Amino acid sequence: MKALRPIVVVLAALLAACSPAKREASSGGARPTVIRFATDWRAQAEQGGYYEALANGEYKKRGLDVQIVQGGPGVNVPQLLAAHAVEMGMGSNSFIVMNLAQQGVPVKAVAAYFQKDPQVLMAHPGQGISSIADLKGRPILLSDASIGAFWPWLKAKYGFTDEQIRKYTFNSAPFLANKRAAQEGYVSSEPYTLEKQAGMKPVVFLLADNGYPGYANMVLAPDSLIATNPAAVKAFVEATAQGWRDYLYGDPKPGDALIRKDNPEMTQDVLGQAREKMRTYGLVESGDARTGGIGAMTDARWRTFADTAISEGVYPKTLDPKRAYTLQFLGK
Repeated sequence: MKALRPIVVVLAALLAACSPAKREASSGGARPTVIRFATDWRAQAEQGGYYEALANGEYKKRGLDVQIVQGGPGVNVPQLLAAHAVEMGMGSNSFIVMNLAQQGVPVKAVAAYFQKDPQVLMAHPGQGISSIADLKGRPILLSDASIGAFWPWLKAKYGFTDEQIRKYTFNSAPFLANKRAAQEGYVSSEPYTLEKQAGMKPVVFLLADNGYPGYANMVLAPDSLIATNPAAVKAFVEATAQGWRDYLYGDPKPGDALIRKDNPEMTQDVLGQAREKMRTYGLVESGDARTGGIGAMTDARWRTFADTAISEGVYPKTLDPKRAYTLQFLGK
């Protein structure tokens, strides 16, 4: 999760001032609506649905001219939205969306393409670690974003303490050097990388399969775009859902080609195993997506997440989670 609190109040005024899509909407549909979509990291399989929809023309056939703006270290998607550098963007986790709501930033989640947050904790094999609870008292390497996201949940559920935190800078060398340590990661990324590069198969715990209730991989849209061009938002949501179907269960080659074009460091084996992990763990098609289709969200699930975070003191009891999202663009 990116650091939002120092900037969102100032940027909210910018976002509310004008519509990012007015000039596109004013064309009466004669020209495609331009949607610059910011991702939260460098091009990878976890963004495969967007790239597949772009490669297969799903956006174009619905009247959209979509340009994917690749993320990376230090990229702040809400800041890009607020500054009108992009029209839509990716919300990595539910905390990002709720933080925006708490700060009064006029941006909402309009779809959630990961029903399960892919965050994991990894431990060394042969250390007697068979559950997350066994990590109590052990050093855990966490990024700054994770300390403000799932860490409060871990502390509340398992009794972890801040003394366990060690700085994670997206370099696994400190984890490999300390067999007592655990490290955060994505189920579709770091476990495979460790096994491939270090020959070590870690013990992996997916937080979502242990009660962590958040959505992930959400599409964020400004209230101004939702109000002035809801057809474009709906078209983007529907095209992306089809992109995920094609990427996971059809021919992923078109999407992979665009991913590797944007991120030449990405390799085909990493893409292939990540896609398999997304299917195996049900990141996209589980939970609400079983009945509501890919991208589905529900009031009940958001309420559960909010209640959990509020009970941990992350948000005030007065915060209404409905300020963070809208369901108007969802449905099979």
